[in-house]
Amino acid sequence: MNDITAAHHAEPIRLWLLHEQELADWLAQAGEAQRAWVAANGFTAERHRVLLVPNASGVIGEVLFGLGVAQPATPGAYWWHAAAAGERLPAGQYALASALPEQVVTHFVAGWHYGQYRFTRYRHSPASAATLLLPPGVETQEVDSLRVALALARDLINTPANDLTPEALAQTALAVAAGHAAQSQVWVGDELLQQGFPAVHAVGRAAAVPPRLVDFVWGDASHPKLTLVGKGVCFDTGGLDLKPAAAMALMKKDMGGAALTLALAQLVMQATLPVRLRVILPLVENSVAGNAFRPGDVLATRQGLSVEVGNTDAEGRLILADALALADEEQPDLLIDIATLTGAARVALGPQLPALFSTDDALAQQLLACGVEQGDPLWRLPLWEGYDDEFGSKVADINNVSPGGFAGAIIAALFLQRFVTHTRRWLHIDAYAWNPKERPGRSVGADPHTVRALYEFLRQRYGA
Repeated sequence: MNDITAAHHAEPIRLWLLHEQELADWLAQAGEAQRAWVAANGFTAERHRVLLVPNASGVIGEVLFGLGVAQPATPGAYWWHAAAAGERLPAGQYALASALPEQVVTHFVAGWHYGQYRFTRYRHSPASAATLLLPPGVETQEVDSLRVALALARDLINTPANDLTPEALAQTALAVAAGHAAQSQVWVGDELLQQGFPAVHAVGRAAAVPPRLVDFVWGDASHPKLTLVGKGVCFDTGGLDLKPAAAMALMKKDMGGAALTLALAQLVMQATLPVRLRVILPLVENSVAGNAFRPGDVLATRQGLSVEVGNTDAEGRLILADALALADEEQPDLLIDIATLTGAARVALGPQLPALFSTDDALAQQLLACGVEQGDPLWRLPLWEGYDDEFGSKVADINNVSPGGFAGAIIAALFLQRFVTHTRRWLHIDAYAWNPKERPGRSVGADPHTVRALYEFLRQRYGA
């Protein structure tokens, strides 16, 4: 097989996508030499296996790409098939020989681009030289919107904290807002105290780069209010409750919620969904210095609740408390926050399944269905009222942590719920935003999960 090459190929290479049950039909129409080649290589169309099939001249004439056992033709399934194919095929130009269902063809092309993503800010990483001719029926604008938005989120999460400071992330958010003529404002440093964001200020004040909060609004004021809040901790040392080295190693990604929120906001604006979109991003670095907030401190919050600091490493919920209180003041039709919030969610669900909490059963079920359809799944956990007294305090209204080690993701969600008192429809997503091991179409690094599920959910709710 090593002497088979796609170089200097005059015609595009025909790419066949085959489920295991479809291989017999393909072999029935193939030539004798092709059938012998498939048999000799033991190809049975197992999931994501590639077979290069030479023509009479010894160059690649066709490629068989296995899809495994036949499943429903969902956009998500074909997204990941394409992502795997795009990174695995040798250099050349490919044309789909298999007809794709109309509802998945755009996702196939967008998934192909997703699989070819490379983070190249600090070192050269050659892009795949496998290109795909656009099949009929592709919505090219939608493909480009998804490609740009998801790459934005991945680039931000992959960028280390020495370059992605709260200021740099704020500038990116303001650029996204300006690109769509959104109205924006940002409060920095002591302005946060003057404007009523004391918890954001407390968490970020020890860092060399001051904390800030970005707030931008887009769309017709008469449309339903959709508010997105994203946790933006650009690096988390744990504060004075310092993380061990192993736990701190990936903390550049603790702004993943803000990155995913920006990507989702960009998709909403690009699609001109009929909503009045508001995006709120509290941006900090949780550092150690002489003015760092301490265990045992009692912090004020925008809503008026006092919070005793049981652990400075539970800082994400503190900055979200102020941001959610701001969002809640205007009682939006729908409030969504995304945060890399708890290790407990990862212990329960692992890195591939973000935890979903909601005050609305119907909305939660609709989002879960969109996640399955898009191959971007979530898993719902309960806002269990029985744990609502777990963060009691003898000196303040509440503590930011519970005294025990159980149900950490639920405890965090219940804490946040204290700051959403007027809005009826609230979705809280506890995400990981990182892929820790190589998988087909998914390299190690930033993972913008939930963005596609949420985008489809919002398209269905508000109309594309």
